[in-house]
Amino acid sequence: MAAALKRTALRIGMIPADGIGREVLPAAQMAIEALGSAIPKPTFIPLLAGWEEFQKRGKALPDETVQILKNECDGAMFGAVSSPSHKVEGYSSPIVALRKHLDLYANVRPVSSVPGQKVDKIVDMVIVRENTECLYVKREKISDLPNGGKIAIAERQITSTASERIGKMAFEIALRRGQERSESTWEGWAHAQPKVTIIHKSNVLSVTDGLFRESVRKVGEADPRYKGIKIEEQIVDSMVYRLFREPEYFDVCVAPNLYGDIISDGAAALVGSLGLVPSVNAGDDFVMGEPVHGSAPDIEGKNIANPIASIRSAALLLSSLGYYGPAARITSAVDRVLLEGKHMTPDLGGRSTTTDVTEAVLKLI
Repeated sequence: MAAALKRTALRIGMIPADGIGREVLPAAQMAIEALGSAIPKPTFIPLLAGWEEFQKRGKALPDETVQILKNECDGAMFGAVSSPSHKVEGYSSPIVALRKHLDLYANVRPVSSVPGQKVDKIVDMVIVRENTECLYVKREKISDLPNGGKIAIAERQITSTASERIGKMAFEIALRRGQERSESTWEGWAHAQPKVTIIHKSNVLSVTDGLFRESVRKVGEADPRYKGIKIEEQIVDSMVYRLFREPEYFDVCVAPNLYGDIISDGAAALVGSLGLVPSVNAGDDFVMGEPVHGSAPDIEGKNIANPIASIRSAALLLSSLGYYGPAARITSAVDRVLLEGKHMTPDLGGRSTTTDVTEAVLKLI
């Protein structure tokens, strides 16, 4: 999306949604604004969505929000949503719906140690999660059994089309990471050769996961540009085990929707907190940044939510739009704050507020 560099203005939809999403998204906005003339003048468009929006007006994702994103925005930022754990008639997750409406078929979640930070094991991976199908198609039914009990069935969808395009996204990311390492003077990279690990459970789900595995591998083997990328596979349960034992082993991991969701949250524990891990929901025509953490109602309104995941997600958004240098400025500022260790929110063992951490990052941008 390098064409975005020719724009004279940058229009970003801002969807704070629920809980601490309303507290951390302003930090992302301020980080973008702090770049000044390094990017086109940004305009931030506030938009509604979320569980609280559903409770007020009966719709978690207003049609107006979707139309403005499609017709007026260059990209977007999403905060967090408080979806109920039980079925509520008429409610469906707005973030899942947004991914479908905007065809944001990939959720890209980098998880990495801070360069220069003293750690037991280097973490430097990107989890590329298919975003549109698997069990998240939400086709479930419940019926009565002859013995008086109940049976609940969930339909799982895997298509070759979705699997191939998420595979292509993963191989393109691995290709770019390999190029970045070859051009860098940094000697602490965990991977000399780019690698894509296909995550599946085809030893049990031979039809659905089998199709995912075969489709992704086909993409990697068919394109000569990917010849230098190592292709491996990992059964999802053994991958989780290895993730905690040998996190340095993984480079780019590509997974169906559910597995990707679970392993990326688990990977966040390796770097200290969900409050540090960013993501973008990406399609061919639109990108939306989203911190990996949830709405955290237990700390809502206390000014102690970690804003770093949201700020890093803003950097990922800018990078996806072609503003690589400005994005790197934000990332570098965050890394320096983490290295100094003076401004840490409670999830990292500190006593700093959301405001404290945001201000520390802004000073370094």
